Amino acid sequence: MGKASKLNIRRIVIAALVLYIVLLLGPIAGFDIPNIAAAIQANPLQLVQFLIIGLANGAIIAIIGLGYTMVYGIIELVNFAHGDVYMIGVFTSLTVLSLTGTLDTDSPGKIILGLILALVIAIAVGAGLNATVERVAYRRLRNSSRLAALISAIGVSFILENTGLIWAAQSWLVPSFGTTGGASQKVFPDLLGKIMAAYGLDVNLLANTGIALRFTIKDLMVMVLAGAMMLALRLFVQNTKMGKAMRATAQNRDAAKMLGIDIDWVISTTFLIGGGLAGAAGLMAGLYNNTAWWFMGFRAGLQSFTAAVLGGIGNITGAMLGGILIGLLASFSDGYLNARWTNAWVFATLVLILLFRPSGLLGEQVGEKA
Repeated sequence: MGKASKLNIRRIVIAALVLYIVLLLGPIAGFDIPNIAAAIQANPLQLVQFLIIGLANGAIIAIIGLGYTMVYGIIELVNFAHGDVYMIGVFTSLTVLSLTGTLDTDSPGKIILGLILALVIAIAVGAGLNATVERVAYRRLRNSSRLAALISAIGVSFILENTGLIWAAQSWLVPSFGTTGGASQKVFPDLLGKIMAAYGLDVNLLANTGIALRFTIKDLMVMVLAGAMMLALRLFVQNTKMGKAMRATAQNRDAAKMLGIDIDWVISTTFLIGGGLAGAAGLMAGLYNNTAWWFMGFRAGLQSFTAAVLGGIGNITGAMLGGILIGLLASFSDGYLNARWTNAWVFATLVLILLFRPSGLLGEQVGEKA
């Protein structure tokens, strides 16, 4: 029997074992197929509602996941601090909205201007922070072991988390944040709802259609912005000079350097773009979920990195696909299964997929360690 045949048999056995465990724990975790089928049959529109929620949350996960996959694709570093850059983006946008008086006004024009300013500043802070982390913490470790770089990334993550904790505890921000104490979750006001109310419109865009679905302005905003950023990044990487330099660096660093490509600048630009996307995702998530928390970057980072691995680490399209899939899995699990087991179902699905597609759904795209 050949080596490939033995490997396939081993994968099938492991997959069967995982499925057995899933079925064994299924009733405990809410995986009761007859009840799920009955719930879908009784209310088919609820399935569509969970689909909308999954697409919106998946789009946010995908945007954060792009930062993971871009960095790993070029220097094979898992930047565990990336999720915390997203968290800083949430607090940055909320602070900007507070300082500009956007949280206290009912004027739609002022709210829109405040949101645009918050988006620009959140992107700038996220990009600058990520590039600074690369310059200070990662650059000198490029030629060292991967373990050293990994430990450094974990250390930066702890630093950013505590920065968020201190930030959230500032007394002068209590009127805006809604609660005292740095550890408590903060309120991110529903500013999009304010805009709709000012024009006498319902937040639910389907309210007057007679369809028993809830598709809000927040869902539309997240999907449109995320789709636009994904498309813009795709076009940038495929059609610009810097994008071609990124692809060349990812394929072969030494060859790219011989052709005159500034490797340091390419890597810094990659961190800049990833951080900017994380900052934008911070504002989007705050407006969508209406909450801000100093520890929110941990879960978002875990989900986003999982999305990148699921789609194929280093693959931009794969990160987008992985983010959407995880958003849908989480939404359907919360809705039809047991919300406490959502992460378990997500990772069980990841394990099953990687058993048969070890490089992810669309395959890895990585180069040399820079």
